[in-house]
Amino acid sequence: MTVDLTTFAGIHRPIYILEGSKLRRNLELIQHVAKAADVEIILAFKAYALWKTFPIFKEYIGATTASSLNEAKLAFYEFGSKAHTFSPAYTDYEIDEIAKYSSHLTFNSLSQYARYAQRVKAGNPKISIGLRVNPEYSEVGTDLYNPCALGTRFGVTADKLPVTFPNDVEGFHCHCHCESGADVFQRTLQHIEEKFSPWFSQLKWINFGGGHLMTRSDYDVDLLIRVLEGFHDRYPHLQVILEPGSAFAWQTGPLVSQVVDVVEDHGIQTAILNVSFTCHMPDCLEMPYQPAVRNAKTLPMEAANGASLDAYIYRLGGNSCLSGDFMGSWQFDHQLQIGENIIFEDMIHYTTVKTNTFNGISHPALGIADDSGNLTILREYDYEDYKSRMD
Repeated sequence: MTVDLTTFAGIHRPIYILEGSKLRRNLELIQHVAKAADVEIILAFKAYALWKTFPIFKEYIGATTASSLNEAKLAFYEFGSKAHTFSPAYTDYEIDEIAKYSSHLTFNSLSQYARYAQRVKAGNPKISIGLRVNPEYSEVGTDLYNPCALGTRFGVTADKLPVTFPNDVEGFHCHCHCESGADVFQRTLQHIEEKFSPWFSQLKWINFGGGHLMTRSDYDVDLLIRVLEGFHDRYPHLQVILEPGSAFAWQTGPLVSQVVDVVEDHGIQTAILNVSFTCHMPDCLEMPYQPAVRNAKTLPMEAANGASLDAYIYRLGGNSCLSGDFMGSWQFDHQLQIGENIIFEDMIHYTTVKTNTFNGISHPALGIADDSGNLTILREYDYEDYKSRMD
């Protein structure tokens, strides 16, 4: 099937469309940073797990990061390498299998380390064990996404660490960012070193986590490379790992949906779509944020209240029964028509992995398109997919 990559005319059902050339653009930049700064950059499945595209990824990177047994299995069986694994809490019934599929395994607490470290090493003697640490500093403004917020469940603070680690502790994992710039990392790194550098001589690696949005157009890539080079100069024995999620799939494709009805109440027009914010774009409600809509102007949330119908200002509503399954407002240059496409920009990272079937709402299909608009459908969903979640 061939589609127009501007309007997606001919598409009549919801679909996430990954644009292959944009994905490769991001991968090339990430590979450049890894080589220039002499670090390892790996893919975090929590943000992107379209395994049918892994052959493309493997041209540029060699490993992935997992936070569950299923993700660790995906790394091993579909990406072809063992995972760098972190979980807030491992369980008795999964820890042995997780260790089997992991090259690195990070414990979130000293109690989890004490409970499982020997068991993990017995099952996988080559595994490298790490501890997640909390530098008590983050510039993430939304607490829902801030791993260093007061009372966090993530990581060990410096005051709780022993002076000397057991020999099997080889690394630190430290995640403090969310779609952050290199300047944020530069400032955060000062706190990490201040808190934890006394232990660096005992380690082999340090993982600075995700949230390094190096593929964003205004990201200072050169600064990131300089900061990483400076860290290498100070601690040349430490292998440095980054595990961004959003950066890999940033601006690589939209979610294409269609208008199925337009309703009005107290002067507020809502275009009801065949996609759902709560099912397909939950980050919009969690953060919250308004996604960009192609050929529409994003307005303040309340702009639809009392707006003139001639202004073509609409809320966009989902098709679930949740009352709050809507966002607003956007201004179009025409009156919306039943069946026309509404294109949500930049909806590949996180949305594709967070999509759910609440209310029996189907997942949008998944497709990949080349520059000529040749669209290959990777996956479509039906009743059996919904039913199997309850088997």
